[in-house]
Formats: sequence, structure tokens, C-alpha cells
Amino acid sequence: MSETLPSIGELLTATVPMVRTLNLEYVETSAEHAVLRLPDQPEFGNHVGGPHAGAMFTLAESASGAIVLAAFGDQLSRAVPLPVHAEIDFKKVAKGVVTATARLGRPVAEVIAELDEGRRPEFPIHVAITREDGAVTGEMTVIWILRPQS
Repeated sequence: MSETLPSIGELLTATVPMVRTLNLEYVETSAEHAVLRLPDQPEFGNHVGGPHAGAMFTLAESASGAIVLAAFGDQLSRAVPLPVHAEIDFKKVAKGVVTATARLGRPVAEVIAELDEGRRPEFPIHVAITREDGAVTGEMTVIWILRPQS
């Protein structure tokens, strides 16, 4: 009998209450790339009938966190990943389902090499938020660190 490990999406859905609250859907996750979807839910809407800015921020930050777990999950015994800065730009009105596509901004091996040197590596994750017609409604950059365990 073999046990299957939970996917990153299943793990984050189980451990991060806000992911469950917003019903975020993990479409794809890898060490360099993650795609999450926020369903169209009027209870999380704004004054123009689209998703609230806070929901879109959470969607994008969650996509960045999925990459962090995929890329650096094997380092958790020696480092704590923490977001230290996030900046979001809203470009167009979002309506309906929105999708966040995140990309790691530095090579995994480079970040781990800095950790091996006893440093506190910092790395960006860039996220594009799009609506169903493909238009980019927002862009976000989240700066993460791996803080070595003491």
C-alpha cells in the first residue's frame, strides 16, 4: 500500500484559513511557476462588481507562497520563509474569475547557495493577475526571505 503526499495546493488549503475562505483554486504549482484562480464570488466583491482588492492581493500572495513551498520546502528544517515586502499595481478593472500567475525571480540553486553560506537570501516573486479575457488587471511583486533557524 502506498501513501500519496498532499499536493502543495491541498497542503496550503488545509493549513491557511484565508485560502479556504476565498475558495482559491490551485491550478498549477512548481518551483518556478504557480497558477491560482479566484472564483467569481459576490460576497468578496467591490463597489464596481469585481473582486475586492484585498481578495486579489491574497490571491497573488498565495500564488507566491505556493512557489516558495515548492522551491524551498525541503529547506524548512533550517530556514523559515517570510514575505518581507509586497507591492501591487492595479491596471484594469477585474470582473468574474481572476487568475494569478506567479514566477520566481531568482534561480533556486542561487538562493540555496546563499543559505548554505549562512546568509539570509532574499528573492522576488512576480505575479500577474488576469481576467478571463486574458487582460492583465494587476501586477504584484512579493519579496521573500529565507531566515536561517537559530
